Amino acid sequence: MKIAIIGAGAAGIMACITAKRLNKNIQIDLFDANKGIGKKILASGNGRCNISNSSITSKNYIGENPDFVNFALKEFDFKAFEKFCKSVGLLLDVKESCKVYPLSNEAKSVTNLLELALNELGVNIYLESFVRDIEKVDEKFNIKLDETEYKGYDKVLISNGLGAAPQLNANESGLEFASKFGHSYNPTYPSLVGLKTDNTYNGKLQGVKKECNVSLFVNNNLEQEIFGDVLFTSYGVSGFAILDISQLAVLNLISYQDVKIAINFFPKLPKNDLADQIQSLLKTVPNQRVVDILTGMVSNKIAPVLLDICKINIDTKANEINAKQIKAIAYQLNSWKMKIVDTQGFGHAEASGGGVRTIEVDNRTYESKLVSGLYFAGEVLDIVGNRGGFNLHFAWASGFIVGKSLAK
Repeated sequence: MKIAIIGAGAAGIMACITAKRLNKNIQIDLFDANKGIGKKILASGNGRCNISNSSITSKNYIGENPDFVNFALKEFDFKAFEKFCKSVGLLLDVKESCKVYPLSNEAKSVTNLLELALNELGVNIYLESFVRDIEKVDEKFNIKLDETEYKGYDKVLISNGLGAAPQLNANESGLEFASKFGHSYNPTYPSLVGLKTDNTYNGKLQGVKKECNVSLFVNNNLEQEIFGDVLFTSYGVSGFAILDISQLAVLNLISYQDVKIAINFFPKLPKNDLADQIQSLLKTVPNQRVVDILTGMVSNKIAPVLLDICKINIDTKANEINAKQIKAIAYQLNSWKMKIVDTQGFGHAEASGGGVRTIEVDNRTYESKLVSGLYFAGEVLDIVGNRGGFNLHFAWASGFIVGKSLAK
């Protein structure tokens, strides 16, 4: 039996290893457009490789049908992943946050060990091989590259991801192949990505970073709240809290909903208590400018913008400000609202949302319900996980399920 796997990412690699371990008699040809395997694995966790998460449920995923992941997560939970890693010589470092890294703290050690396992099992790896087309003739699949054609495959797995990180040769050819075989897909969008806002002062706040509470409003309804780092940029906002909230924000943005965020710089202080603290601070130095005094609470980049938004003159002194203006400052610091107009794009996204509709894929085998012998795994499916190793774990888990199916 001959099998072709398109994409040497986490899902494709796992499918190869699982299938060959179960059935050494099958031939597996693994195709990837890059010069090496696992390019997105190498890029994850800033090179440290946030390889998985020890606490995972379907609540960590979004898509048309997040429950689609349940069977794979049950069959290939964290304990199963840990066992697999040991089988290839990889030891793990499980953090208190439940994020999981290789004990070596280097992503390269992960891909090195996986490549050794692939070679030992006799998987044929074709690198710098961009698949242009897949066709099915007389129950056999043919794989077409630029100048070469590989024929006679009994099964094909599409696991070459979507458009996030085009600098790593990421593309949406998997959706083109799926469409050719009659599959439909939901619109793709950048996920875990910086957000662009329509504020005129973005450049003035560039580089400011603070732990804040971020609230997401869709059509003025509160949808989500997240606490974490917020980084102000020339285009809008980034940071871990923004990446986390971007998933739901962008999903609504591509549906042409009104999307806003509100940043609370002092989430532990109610608005009235914050106003009292500001008033007390101003009283201690009545002859100083308010803008200078506020730098004791917030960044010196934020203070002048804050006064501008509150329509308070930059040269106003502490003894010249009134109670209404103090309340306005406190309100702005407790709820700094921004309208989201776009994202930083696929080039800066950690993952892609959207993809092949899971209703058309068997959740126990990941085989197409439309075409016998055609399989999907990983990011190409309409499943995207939260930040923290969830996307990679779904790739491993879906690859494991496919691998078992391919071996039969």
